[in-house]
Amino acid sequence: MTTRPAPTARRLRLAAELRKMRERAGMTATEAARALGISQGQLSNMESARFGVSQDRLRSMAYAYSCSDQTFIDALVGMATDKTRGWWEASREVLPSGLIDLAELEHHATAIRTAYTSHIGGLLQTADHAREIIRHVIPAPTPPEVEHRVSHRVRRQDVIYRSNPLPYRTVIHEAALRMRVGGRSVARAQHQHLLDMSERDHITIRVLPFDVGAFPGSGQSINFLYGPVPQLDTAQLDQFHGPVLLDSEAHLAKYRSLLDVVESIALGPEKSRDLIHSIAQEL
Repeated sequence: MTTRPAPTARRLRLAAELRKMRERAGMTATEAARALGISQGQLSNMESARFGVSQDRLRSMAYAYSCSDQTFIDALVGMATDKTRGWWEASREVLPSGLIDLAELEHHATAIRTAYTSHIGGLLQTADHAREIIRHVIPAPTPPEVEHRVSHRVRRQDVIYRSNPLPYRTVIHEAALRMRVGGRSVARAQHQHLLDMSERDHITIRVLPFDVGAFPGSGQSINFLYGPVPQLDTAQLDQFHGPVLLDSEAHLAKYRSLLDVVESIALGPEKSRDLIHSIAQEL
């Protein structure tokens, strides 16, 4: 028997949005299935990402659920009808699913906003810096596994290098900049890379200096990936066991506000570049 492939992050998100749309309409699964002229089992399969959903079916569901947000509906249709097999799928059997999901979400995002307190974000890491970080993963990866992960991380960076690059805004704490990851030579090369990238029009790098003291979210690293509409944004948190994806309205509102605060107390782009350069000279 052929094993059905595990649903991707986008398929799972689409399924979750279909369920939330029905629940906002105040309809039970039984009532919705009757209104759509399908079995409750079919509806359950669509709401759990076991089955796909066609454009016509999705628009019928939106009509039955009295959803009039056409921009949101069109965005869901885009998710449902996109059959593109991304480069990351080739690594699904050899890398943790969380890394595959992150690459897929980054590829489809419309903008990315991040805040890091103890490390530099993967999209701005040099290969040597990434290699040193990945070597210290527990359990320790084999040398081939290290190189596979480095290659995957570097390939993810295409979203900020391609012809239509994603707008990317990040706040990096001074603590992360002062860590000599990989030794002085690797660290200095990483800092120079940050300076070079900060000159690009679509990239904004701000530094949060030690002087600010305590601040919201100081114990977390946050990736906020913007979707085609705000309802389809995703907050991604780095955890020891891997990336965690959050998409409830409450979580999204919380992390949007948190990033607003962190950006407001960080240094501006010019002063941030000056501090990065100064720290690089001290290493």
